[in-house]
Amino acid sequence: MAVSRRDFFKLSGSGLAAATLGYNLAPVEAKAEDLPIRYAKETTSICPYCAVGCGMIVHTLGGNIINVEGDPDHPINEGALCPKGSSVYQLRDNKARVTKPLYRAAGATEWKEVSWDWAVDEIAKKVKKTRDTSFVATSKIKIKEKVGNAEVDKEIEAIVNRTMGIASVGSAAMDNEECYLYQKFLRGLGLVYIEHQARI
Repeated sequence: MAVSRRDFFKLSGSGLAAATLGYNLAPVEAKAEDLPIRYAKETTSICPYCAVGCGMIVHTLGGNIINVEGDPDHPINEGALCPKGSSVYQLRDNKARVTKPLYRAAGATEWKEVSWDWAVDEIAKKVKKTRDTSFVATSKIKIKEKVGNAEVDKEIEAIVNRTMGIASVGSAAMDNEECYLYQKFLRGLGLVYIEHQARI
């Protein structure tokens, strides 16, 4: 493509004008405000979202979180935070956060507020009922048994103690110790369908 001298100057002038209009940072600088963290209480914490355990610095002022940032002295993340870690303040300050148990009866369209005691009792009843109806204590399995010089198939009744009616999808918001206790709880119930949300 041939470009004349006149076209070159036209394109150069247009490009310069567009660049000047598009990259004027003065309005952004005018709107920028300094965070009042100089007067805030600084607390170190650990991000609750996954088992990595990134360190963070949380600034609070008047009982409110005003800033969350990565802890540069922390050996794991060295000051960096992922988007979930950076938005951790929403665990407390989000207006859509559910703070009380809600229940919607079968066929109902509205959620109603219930007490924690009632909610925990209902969950326990449903887990027990499902476990009792789907619990398998023993199962027939085939094994090979040596009789003389030959191996023969033999069917035996093996203890399995499992429930096929309940499944669990783990949470990325649990730390290693919580995951350990959660696994012990699930295995105690006899669950075999145990998955984690990171693999789904």
